[in-house]
Amino acid sequence: MNLPNSLSAARIATAPFLLVLPFIPSVAMRLLGFLLYIAAAVTDYWDGRLARTHKQETNLGRVLDPLADKILLVATLVPVYLMMQPRYHWLARFLGVEADPGAYPFETFFGPVGLPWWIVAAVLGRELFMTLFRAAAAKRGVIIAAIGPAKWKTGFQATWIGAAYFWLFASTLASEAQWGGSAWYAFALFNGMVGLGSMTGAVVLTMYSLALYMRRYSYVFARQPTTTR
Repeated sequence: MNLPNSLSAARIATAPFLLVLPFIPSVAMRLLGFLLYIAAAVTDYWDGRLARTHKQETNLGRVLDPLADKILLVATLVPVYLMMQPRYHWLARFLGVEADPGAYPFETFFGPVGLPWWIVAAVLGRELFMTLFRAAAAKRGVIIAAIGPAKWKTGFQATWIGAAYFWLFASTLASEAQWGGSAWYAFALFNGMVGLGSMTGAVVLTMYSLALYMRRYSYVFARQPTTTR
């Protein structure tokens, strides 16, 4: 297994930790979750770049890279959604950790902003649809490459989820250290507006890039599939 594929596999290996660590009400564990997410986001960029620049693209890599992306997205969106809602005490009991009494929505100029279920459904639904759409197009001899808005979507998405993981860690630390006052509130607003802005951008680009894919490649399904002899 070459280095790019190893990085993709490592991203998949971090997914269970990214799923569980946010639910442990510990500064150390939530900091570890944030750092693991940053590492996963960085390797998401570098594994593809290394594969292209060093001509190490393989069939295994073409499967592993998008698979890692999908697994990582689910493993991070689920805890971000749940941690921005009132506490799920049954989940704490299941994990065998102390129940965390608070919720962690972004603090913004518009008040606390959580993660609505419909955004989770839209983001995950789009990814599932495009996975199936690409597979069906490939069977007809058409390879659908990532377009510019989709790449920007990934960047906004990474910033949004990263801001949520950092906010979870910072809020836990502030609670234990009993931080408060105008400086803390200003930081909370800054982090919250970054999170809200990147979340909004990610959702808009999610829908926009999907519409572009449909407009550019809908012709694929108006013709007979390509067959080989």
